[in-house]
Amino acid sequence: MNIPFSPPDMTDEEIAEVADTLKSGWITTGPKTKQFEKEIASFCHTNKAVCLNSATACLEGVLRLLGVGAGDEVITTAYTYTASASVVCHVGAKLVLVDTAPGSFEMDYAQLAEKITEKTKVIIPVDLAGIICDYDTIYRVVEEKQGLFCPANDIQKAMGRIAVVADAAHAFGAQKDGKMCGQIADFTSFSFHAVKNLTTAEGGAVTWREIPGIDSEEIYRFFMLYSLHGQSKDALAKTKAGAWEYDIVFPGYKCNMTDIMASIGLVQLTRYPSMLARRKEIISVYNKAFADLPVSVLCHYGDNFESSGHLYFVRLHGADEQMRNRVVEKMAEAGVATNVHYKPLPLLTAYKNLGFDIKDYPNAFSMYQNEMTLPLHTCLTDEQVAYIVRTFSQIIKELNQ
Repeated sequence: MNIPFSPPDMTDEEIAEVADTLKSGWITTGPKTKQFEKEIASFCHTNKAVCLNSATACLEGVLRLLGVGAGDEVITTAYTYTASASVVCHVGAKLVLVDTAPGSFEMDYAQLAEKITEKTKVIIPVDLAGIICDYDTIYRVVEEKQGLFCPANDIQKAMGRIAVVADAAHAFGAQKDGKMCGQIADFTSFSFHAVKNLTTAEGGAVTWREIPGIDSEEIYRFFMLYSLHGQSKDALAKTKAGAWEYDIVFPGYKCNMTDIMASIGLVQLTRYPSMLARRKEIISVYNKAFADLPVSVLCHYGDNFESSGHLYFVRLHGADEQMRNRVVEKMAEAGVATNVHYKPLPLLTAYKNLGFDIKDYPNAFSMYQNEMTLPLHTCLTDEQVAYIVRTFSQIIKELNQ
């Protein structure tokens, strides 16, 4: 067999919707993007949502909305993809990394508390693999450190504490304690990249909780300006007769979502409940099949939570990087594409150059060195899932003889 790691799940419905957009004469940001935003907000149980061209743009936009910049500090986990951290560098703030807790992919919340200073403006937790972090503990830490907080703009003053900004690139559709991902953190950034559960090819969205004293319409307006050069009217508004004139409120960026992208997302969203259910089925098959192997897997479902089932992490007991890589290679030879999520940031050149040393993040390195990720997507057939199970099980048993 030849099983790809994470192909996009497209049907004739998405193709028809894109064709409809192309024929409509409106292919950039327009009515379908606005409709997609409304449906994202409804899905996440929030008042509003903004759709941009990537989760990274969303995350950076939140930092800029909050006025984060030079002299400020932003804390995130060492165990994540670069996007969680690069946005901090983009706005000129100091990046602070926290190790994971022992035996966990989540940040060490005790260490998080120790890293907070009077310069800390934002914490960026990462809902890795689609599993929502322990936000109760994060908010408790934030409240305990409230006396150190020094607000720098009106939104920061209204919040009165460090902002919790979720990198939920993996977690669209996850829920915990009766709340949807998107309504738990102060701000939440989602990814709709081609490999994500729900895709718009490229794209992302940001949602937020209501902030007392701050008009959500003003937050929405900021994102519209930020994503379109700071221009006071978008292209749709300028099409109205005689409405050509506009202003540039500030020198913004160009990261808007297009109606072509949104049209894919609108169809994907109608299919999404069944897609989440299929992911849950595959996870159940994997969990049962691997129960007796010398491996550990993530818990995606429990009494009070459901992940989005985005990634299936496997840790190989007693393995180092070399042995893990051998398994990855053997799976590839058998026609199964696998992956590793992720190299901790201090292992990467960009973050080494910022002064980070993996020796200071031993727990993150321990999680990484024996982690690999199996295919988990809605294009997998039952036959392919069974083949992955047989192949992986055989390889692990052979290596442990």
